Amino acid sequence: MTYGTPKPMVPILNRPFLEHMLRYMKSHRIDDVVLAMCYLPDHIRDYFGDGSDFGVKLTYVVESFPLGTAGAVRNVADHLDETFFVFNGDVFTDMNLTEMLETHRKQSSKVTIALTPVDDPSMYGVVETDADGRVKRFVEKPKREEATTNMINAGTYILEPDMLDYIPTNQFYMFEHGLFPLLLERGDPFFSFSSHDYWIDIGTPEKYMKVNGDLLTGEISTDIPGRIYNRNIWAEEGHKIHPRARIDGPVVIGRDCFIEAQAHIIGPTVIGPHCYISADSLVEKSIVWHNVAIGKGTTLRQCIVADSVNIDEDCYIDSGCIIGTKATIEKNSRLAPDTKIMPDEKVSASQGAGS
Repeated sequence: MTYGTPKPMVPILNRPFLEHMLRYMKSHRIDDVVLAMCYLPDHIRDYFGDGSDFGVKLTYVVESFPLGTAGAVRNVADHLDETFFVFNGDVFTDMNLTEMLETHRKQSSKVTIALTPVDDPSMYGVVETDADGRVKRFVEKPKREEATTNMINAGTYILEPDMLDYIPTNQFYMFEHGLFPLLLERGDPFFSFSSHDYWIDIGTPEKYMKVNGDLLTGEISTDIPGRIYNRNIWAEEGHKIHPRARIDGPVVIGRDCFIEAQAHIIGPTVIGPHCYISADSLVEKSIVWHNVAIGKGTTLRQCIVADSVNIDEDCYIDSGCIIGTKATIEKNSRLAPDTKIMPDEKVSASQGAGS
């Protein structure tokens, strides 16, 4: 999925993840944003420009090599002269940033870390705090029965600019293993902000599909692109949906899509712009990116299809499949569950399910 697309540009409801983030920041009056970038930065810069179309001012700083979570922030220090937020580039949340900043100031904290609860803390590093919310200890992946808390690092921080002096320049350095342990050792004011609002790390295909579904079903609110075409169906401009196509929402359909008679789309599903869904095809609980052609009689179930993919007639794409950009799936092909197809790969019926 990210072979030729940086993770912040992966589409969620047909908008890049980063666009959702910028809208979220703007809703909390954050309008001066510095992007610390490394992988395929031009994709981001070409789309967002100076940020004015999105109501923010954007500054781009590109790393010559990966600097880690804290090293990347140190690398943009010239642009940080007042209290600032830091966001991981793959966390989708609606936690209250305004309240978090108020808490930070009330506690006179040097660093505030957002925390969120999880069902199984053994999969994460948990953060122990005292009754006032001061951070006391980080425990990496404790056994479930030994965990003293289920609150984990939510990937959102507030820092005072002088904290940047603790981070070495031009060096790989992590908040989690470098700065935060140092703050505890020094005893600097280091507090937490606990939130039970929506939070998900979109770093796996399963979670990526889940966040799209959660947005469509109202688990987390957002401005869904397009106008209501029918109940729980949003369609952008230029769509041509045959009256005998069957669409069971929630479904988002991008601009200039063509959906033929007897095509059946079952939500939660996202169809990107410039897609062609042929007659007698079925698309169920799937994420389809830009410029995808789906042939007659083809079935897609719970899968992800990247840009400019061509899927021919009478194919069957089973749950968990991911098809990379510009791949071709030839007529009568069958992809077994969880099959991964690399970008530009061609799959024929004689090849079998692949892997």
